[in-house]
Amino acid sequence: MQSLPALLDARLRELTGVDPEMRPATKPQFGHFQSNVALRLANEQGRPPREVAADIVAQLDVADLCEPLEIAGPGFINFRMRSDVLAQAVSQLLEDPHGGINPANHPQRVVIDYSAPNVAKTMHVGHLRTTIIGDCFNRVLSALGHTVIPQNHIGDWGTQFGMLIEQVLDEGLDASTLTLDEADALYKRAAARFKEDDEFATRARARVAVFQGGDEESLRIWRQLVDISKPAFNEAYRRLNVKLTDDDLAGESTYNDDLPVLVKELEDSGVAVMDDGALCVFVDGFEAPLIVRKSDGGYGYATTDLAAIRRRVNEIHADRIIYVTDLRQAGHFKQIFAAARKAGFLPGDVTAQHVGYGMVLGTDGRPFKTRDGSAATLGSLLDAAEEVAAPNIALAAIKYADLSNGLQKDYTFDAERMVQTTGDTGPYLQYAHARVNQILRKAEAEGIHWGSVTVLEEPAEQQLALKLSGFGEVVDEVAQSLQPHKLCAYLYDLAGALAAFYEACPVLKSEGDVRASRLALCAATQQVLAKGLDLLGIDAPERM
Repeated sequence: MQSLPALLDARLRELTGVDPEMRPATKPQFGHFQSNVALRLANEQGRPPREVAADIVAQLDVADLCEPLEIAGPGFINFRMRSDVLAQAVSQLLEDPHGGINPANHPQRVVIDYSAPNVAKTMHVGHLRTTIIGDCFNRVLSALGHTVIPQNHIGDWGTQFGMLIEQVLDEGLDASTLTLDEADALYKRAAARFKEDDEFATRARARVAVFQGGDEESLRIWRQLVDISKPAFNEAYRRLNVKLTDDDLAGESTYNDDLPVLVKELEDSGVAVMDDGALCVFVDGFEAPLIVRKSDGGYGYATTDLAAIRRRVNEIHADRIIYVTDLRQAGHFKQIFAAARKAGFLPGDVTAQHVGYGMVLGTDGRPFKTRDGSAATLGSLLDAAEEVAAPNIALAAIKYADLSNGLQKDYTFDAERMVQTTGDTGPYLQYAHARVNQILRKAEAEGIHWGSVTVLEEPAEQQLALKLSGFGEVVDEVAQSLQPHKLCAYLYDLAGALAAFYEACPVLKSEGDVRASRLALCAATQQVLAKGLDLLGIDAPERM
């Protein structure tokens, strides 16, 4: 459903040929919207602005949407939506099987690469944002009818496993008996030893080749480390209420057999060339080449990432690929995409996007740490929020704080502030949803029925109806721009419009058609708040 402001905007743009810069009216007596388009055209035409405005009003056909237009001040055009049009828009929303969301005209297959924890390591605070953001994209794009294929590109291969396996063998451990915390401690011991002990480092590097060459003992230990990691990942996803499962795992190891084939293709085609012993792809605009095979014959992240693109296009048949990682990897992915285009792995009709995010900071403005000053695990961050609120409220606080800012910005993790039910927070939206549910429950308990919206005479009613009409358009915008803060801002404004409606318009104490209409308006608001919160991955409680 196209929003009413968008319909007005389109007609005014078609008539004038310029952006009408439609803005909400500053005061109720000026209507619902204002445009200064006549003032801007007057400068070009050398005519009085009010004269230009009068010409526009005479030619603009919006009688099916608006009351008679008004010209104010030096030449502003005021638009007031017809109350019956607003009522019809909300009633259609209530009846819409998609809940106000516009199904995509051309559904796509969309791969989203997110979360990507490392095997044998506890998930840390850095995994919070990628997981929450990726899950939001999954929910939004799925709601529009796209086929979403999540890809959890876990770190389950590479140099660190040579180090880990060698440490397991040296200590005589049965890796299958370890907890993830114990495996994490093992990783730290191995990493410290790798730095300090040249002999161990040499053995660890040699173990990589043995392991990746199919040595059964090494693979057995590797499988044990993977197996103890997956339950911990799934427990984190359960606590975060995200949609990832074992079916979405697509770790680095799954591309191992593809790498020599891919490298041979690059070499045979001339896209990759030898340079100082390494096989490289040179891409215009980048100072350093992309190394696809190291001088020692090994492969790195670049090779695996190219293999992932190749498979996602050729086997998954993706139309759009979205990567959600730390902002600092933006340059890497820009080069990967360029190299994949050059190699023909990424055709022109397939979109590849990197969505980078900033850091989670503590209240001291530094990267978030636990109270004892150690690096924060994802679990400890969730624990900190749950110390001051129930789990579903704490999770709403975390997710909303993450998604309501521009993704590239750092944000401050301040649990006390984030769980407040006032201000721009997730719990405030949950409270708004619970509050409107309470009204509807009371009406049902008293046997009061409602159908559609029929009476919208009060300004607060009209403003709430106007806001509701824009839901589908906002969801479309998030799906296109991948900026979930726009949905957060919309829901916050909707909750504010609901609060203003409460104050100005008694619902249960009103009577007849007015009461039925206001209850229908409440029902539409409840529907949109619940759906909008779900798209953010936030619980919409009926009571608080």
